[in-house]
Amino acid sequence: MHVVQTIEGFRKALDAERAQGRVVGLVPTMGALHDGHLSLLRRAGAECDVVAVTVFVNPLQFEHADDLASYPRDLAADAAMAAGAGVHHLFAPSAAEMHPGEMLTRVAVARLGDGMEGSCRPGHFEGVATVVTKLFAIAGACRAYFGEKDYQQLTVVRRLVSDLSFPVEVVACPTVRAPDGLALSSRNVHLSGAERAAAPVLHRALAAGAAAVERGESRPALVSLAMARIISQEPLATLEYAEVLEEDLRWRLLVAARIGNVRLIDNIEVQAP
Repeated sequence: MHVVQTIEGFRKALDAERAQGRVVGLVPTMGALHDGHLSLLRRAGAECDVVAVTVFVNPLQFEHADDLASYPRDLAADAAMAAGAGVHHLFAPSAAEMHPGEMLTRVAVARLGDGMEGSCRPGHFEGVATVVTKLFAIAGACRAYFGEKDYQQLTVVRRLVSDLSFPVEVVACPTVRAPDGLALSSRNVHLSGAERAAAPVLHRALAAGAAAVERGESRPALVSLAMARIISQEPLATLEYAEVLEEDLRWRLLVAARIGNVRLIDNIEVQAP
């Protein structure tokens, strides 16, 4: 596996791959790799000739400095997992490499980043859109793999690619879960034992919403209430939102809650009633 820490080095490496007629699969991450990330890497490996992963904790998408400082980092472990998954190129730039001076340019996707995560984390999606734009500009033509767990982010990235005409195909991959339903996340490492036991309440809430829809409930507000009710029954959980997005013949159910001090999100897709 080729490890590179400079923008120019990463760009040249992927340009050389494409010059040989190879299709590049790109997996952007903030590190702290887990089985959810590995599922993206393996999907990219199955569908592309070359797999590249980026590991960069993007300061632009953190509202609070302490949240940025506490984000888990272990590049050596990430590199070992990436190599084991068959990654060919790992791009791990420093903050100074990605942002050598004051960033005067920001990328914002209107409306799609409003509400839900956008309301709970002001400026988050502007930070995401800006760093993804930069990564796509560096990487060039590729297939980019994103997990559905961060569904609003996925929606923002898809629109960004469409509006800015990037030569990138965005590939959505299913959420990977623990046996008890908890969506895998780098933040899960911060859960205490009791909090980890409580955390699957998000998945139970989604299941309750799905069950309401299956029974014929067609009012999104009442589906949201059914999900919120489940989370309210867990003493360690504080609900941030329970939402329903109506998307043609499918609905997307989304929840966010704090389990202790750890903020978790999750979502599922259901057939519209």
